[in-house]
Amino acid sequence: MDRTSNLILLTGATGYVGGHLLSELEKSGHSVRCVTRNPDSLAARHVATTTVVAADLTDAQSLRSAMAGVKTAYYLVHSMNSNAAFEEEDRKAALAFAAAACDAGVKKIIYLGGLASGESLSSHLRSRQEVGKILRESGTPTIEFRASIIIGPGSFSFEMIRALVERLPVMIMPQWVKTPTQPIAIEDVIAYLLAGLDLQIKKSRVVEIGGSDQVSYKDLLREYAKQRGMRRLMIPVPVLSPRLSSLWLGLVTPVFARIGRELVDGLRNETVVRDPSALQLFSIRPRGFRESIECALLADDQHFARKRWSNNLSRDAGKKIGERNKMESGSRLIDSRTMHTRCPPEKAFLPVEQLGGAIGWYYGDWLWTLRGVLDRAFGGVGMQRGRRDPARLLPGDKIDCWRVEAVEQGRLLRLVAEMRVPGRAWLQFEFVPDSSGTQIHQTAIFDPSGLLGRLYWYLLIPIHQLLFQGMLRSIVESAEQNQ
Repeated sequence: MDRTSNLILLTGATGYVGGHLLSELEKSGHSVRCVTRNPDSLAARHVATTTVVAADLTDAQSLRSAMAGVKTAYYLVHSMNSNAAFEEEDRKAALAFAAAACDAGVKKIIYLGGLASGESLSSHLRSRQEVGKILRESGTPTIEFRASIIIGPGSFSFEMIRALVERLPVMIMPQWVKTPTQPIAIEDVIAYLLAGLDLQIKKSRVVEIGGSDQVSYKDLLREYAKQRGMRRLMIPVPVLSPRLSSLWLGLVTPVFARIGRELVDGLRNETVVRDPSALQLFSIRPRGFRESIECALLADDQHFARKRWSNNLSRDAGKKIGERNKMESGSRLIDSRTMHTRCPPEKAFLPVEQLGGAIGWYYGDWLWTLRGVLDRAFGGVGMQRGRRDPARLLPGDKIDCWRVEAVEQGRLLRLVAEMRVPGRAWLQFEFVPDSSGTQIHQTAIFDPSGLLGRLYWYLLIPIHQLLFQGMLRSIVESAEQNQ
């Protein structure tokens, strides 16, 4: 089959599930047309087989031209607003999309909705299922996948679990944490969405999907804590409804401050698979919740290792000497600084490649020595001054109390700490050429182990301010003196 001849329309490509699906469709060579209100948001994410068009999902007329020639259309959008009108917005968009698909002769719609049962659904889940009904009754055969909570870095459910466990050594456990759910890994969700392309249907149908285990939210919290090596005290309480919980959770987890409490209200609804037909329709065998969490943590590490923090800084960051950016990424704490040098990247890289050993750390060597003494006192490796080669670095090389994790000549050096810390620590340097030289981005990254790790990081902020800024300035001075 010529995949490029079967044009696929994708909505929600800027979202969590849609972004993952777009990547897999592109890897498979499918011809994809992404629909978004803001095409610039996908400018850096698509390949030659992907086009991006501007359209308003609530405007059937603008959608009709976007659907010209489309065989399969993915509907992966829903309102995340907490205002009272989100159900109407979802309904309006679904009706417009359904009408446009029917007029354009689309052969199949694939929709990802929410898995839940019962008459007293939360507003959010009720809206998700109403959208599915509108699409199924549109006249275009529709596969409505209904998924339970999705486990993967960046998903709402996973980030809720992460934030609670990472930030709270003692957790209040409302009754809703006992609600049964059937979590599914993002990798398995994408596998189902892709398999829907080849499923032949003559009429619409609902397909319930979930992982291989039925567990509670409390089980998920415990398993995440176990895999992160954290001990957490969980105290059950008979009160604290989902709506009250949303207010409490908003104080301790930033993800809840950005989304509506209607989503939190949905935690009281059981989200388990009652129709096992997905296992007969597809050869996919979803993983269990323990493996899903393990995969999510591994994917988070792999994504983090590939990340270029320079992309997160403003275009003119280098105009301010030692400009500092404080960020959080998942459980990690980030301190990133930028300084400009007139040297080209290969020259700017030289003093960084010579860090440690006889040359030292360019600034505050006595602080590094003191840190090594303290590390030794607590059973760590200390500074252990020295390195394999005074001029060149290779992955795996030891530099005092650091190990080289990645090195790209003239582009990047990432060190991982081998000293004893309540978590994991990295120090990364990136070199980005510009019209007048190079921007050096220095990023300290810390993955804290619970509350103790966060306390450790915040107590060291004054020292980081002094040490990292002084080190970056001295590196620039050294590069320019040796130019």
